[in-house]
Amino acid sequence: MQKGVARQIFAALPHLYQRDNNIEVTQKDLEKQVEISPREYRRYGRHLIIPEVGMEGQRKLKAARVLVIGTGGLGAPSSLYLAAAGVGTLGLIDFDVVDETNLHRQILYTEKDVGKSKVMTAKARLLEANPNIKINTYEERLTSENALEIFREYDIIVDGTDNFPTRYLTNDACVMLGKPNVYASIFRFEGQVTVFDANRGPCYRCLYPKPPPPGLVPSCAEGGVLGVLPGLIGLIQATETIKLILGKGDPLIGRLLVFDALGMKFEELRIRKNPKCPLCSPNPGITALIDYEQFCGIGEKDRLSREVASVTPKILKEEMSNGKKITLIDVREPHEYEIARIEGAKLLPLGELPERVNELDTADELVMYCHTGARSARATQFLRGLGFRKVRNLEGGIDAWSIEVDPSVPRY
Repeated sequence: MQKGVARQIFAALPHLYQRDNNIEVTQKDLEKQVEISPREYRRYGRHLIIPEVGMEGQRKLKAARVLVIGTGGLGAPSSLYLAAAGVGTLGLIDFDVVDETNLHRQILYTEKDVGKSKVMTAKARLLEANPNIKINTYEERLTSENALEIFREYDIIVDGTDNFPTRYLTNDACVMLGKPNVYASIFRFEGQVTVFDANRGPCYRCLYPKPPPPGLVPSCAEGGVLGVLPGLIGLIQATETIKLILGKGDPLIGRLLVFDALGMKFEELRIRKNPKCPLCSPNPGITALIDYEQFCGIGEKDRLSREVASVTPKILKEEMSNGKKITLIDVREPHEYEIARIEGAKLLPLGELPERVNELDTADELVMYCHTGARSARATQFLRGLGFRKVRNLEGGIDAWSIEVDPSVPRY
């Protein structure tokens, strides 16, 4: 390798400057680490003949270390293409197992993988795609206690998460360590992608200074997502990651790319760095990782679920079998009601509840339910605030009812 090329790789990949104990890597060590084997020449041939990639770029890819947070809808396609491209070291972090509901969009998994560890299944699949790379797995929840330690080992962080606490945690750890954060989110038919790099532009807190109230923004599990959407958005994440590694093109720093699948159109929004950002401004107020569930109000959401009067599916079934007169209120959306319902339930979507509350009688025994219990907990609290005393929430929603009481009710 030419000395000039080695210097360029050092500049592009800061992690190569040092290893443990601050021992500097020599040029000989670097050449050994990024050697392209004869077999890889053939594999990456279509990269090597691109002037913007070539041997130098493929060496950068092989030397790169990328952490993918979440191996679900976004992490599955992004990690698959990063592996295929020859990114030398991929880190995968996820504590979940494969579920049937994942299969319509999480392309790393098949029916035989249901119930298995996501990260271990993903690792096996990615090594089948490219046995020339190294994959580190972290089968654990990302927390304030382990984030900095894990992130330090990587050059670029790819955020494939679907919840606000982890997004804020990922952003804050990236800013503190000076790592670029390739961010994306998806919902129904829409997706967003950007690159947060506080050294060159805004961070996630510049765009979203505060999280939304708990429950205001539905998750994919509550609101749904078009199966092909995470594939498209995840590939854009992979593309941005490869551009950052190569040092080519114009990355999405300070630009939020918004995709509308129904209209099949992209829109670009400018994001400005907030000079008063509590994290990435010259005088930050946040200098350490915090309790992100508390910051996002998740503890308050759990407290609400505990405090509202509730009933388990089995006890509700016993009460109904013993002849107790109970009015079931389904607070899901009409299209969910069409998928599955508990026999005899009245559909009254949560968003319509304030205007239609006069349809309910305070003297009736009411049991509210939704998909998994969160929306119906809010409905129960709302009605109790209006003076309803005989109202309870069905723990676990219709999903728990299907598991514990009536398997004929479809799960989704």
